[in-house]
Amino acid sequence: MEITGYTRLAGLIAKPAKHSISPLMHNTAFKANNIDAVYLSFEVEKPQLAAVIKSITALNMIGANVSMPYKMAVIPYLDELSEAAKLIGAVNTIVPSGNGLVGHNTDGNGFMRSLADINVDIIKKEMTIIGAGGAATAICVQAALDGVKKINVFNRQDDFFAASQAKLETIAQKTQCTITLRDLADTKAVNTAIYHSHLLVNATAVGMKPNEDQTALSDFSAFHENLAVYDVIYNPRETKLLQIAKEKGLKTANGLGMLLYQGAYAFELWTGKKMPLEIVKPLVENS
Repeated sequence: MEITGYTRLAGLIAKPAKHSISPLMHNTAFKANNIDAVYLSFEVEKPQLAAVIKSITALNMIGANVSMPYKMAVIPYLDELSEAAKLIGAVNTIVPSGNGLVGHNTDGNGFMRSLADINVDIIKKEMTIIGAGGAATAICVQAALDGVKKINVFNRQDDFFAASQAKLETIAQKTQCTITLRDLADTKAVNTAIYHSHLLVNATAVGMKPNEDQTALSDFSAFHENLAVYDVIYNPRETKLLQIAKEKGLKTANGLGMLLYQGAYAFELWTGKKMPLEIVKPLVENS
């Protein structure tokens, strides 16, 4: 792709950032759509964050993605937040507009969109999520906004448990979705929730390399034929949790779909055009 005097910039703001596959995804999509733009990764130190966010406007950038550790830290520098970003309390996509910079969170949208790849529909149904961190919150918010009937959330009784509970109660009130947070150590409650769910999601890091032999659950007796199992981890591609679910004949998915579709939604927000998934998806899967 030739750089011209008209070439515009998009980029990732994170630390670390060099490992990201976002440049591959977005530069491929720009080229396929004949958009004169380039996407770069920027490793940003915390003291530079305010200046970097201001540069989005100053440099007339198409937009930016935000990853750890700045998804919450960027919010004070933005002019507006989408409904999902407000409820989640975190931003992963910044879109310049006539009114300034608008913060979006496309993670939950990416998750919900990826369910179609395994022919899973959870609207007006019940689901269970293991974990109460950023990924879990994004999934909860979008699932609730989209019309999921009930979300059971389980997490360890850690120092953030009370804060997570308050957050989920707020999300429930604003979306009219029934959301509960309970202790992951309560195996009976976990199994009851899974038994009544159409989807189980692991939104923790348990099972990620180099701990591929671990699972967030210790009992799989409640797995049933109408349950689908989703693990937001994609390294390894198939966690032990997914292996167990596959052995039971269940539908499964890893986090690559969420990664792909959250990027596709960000691309649409910036450009008004569709990401060419038939080209980008194989690149993501083979990355």
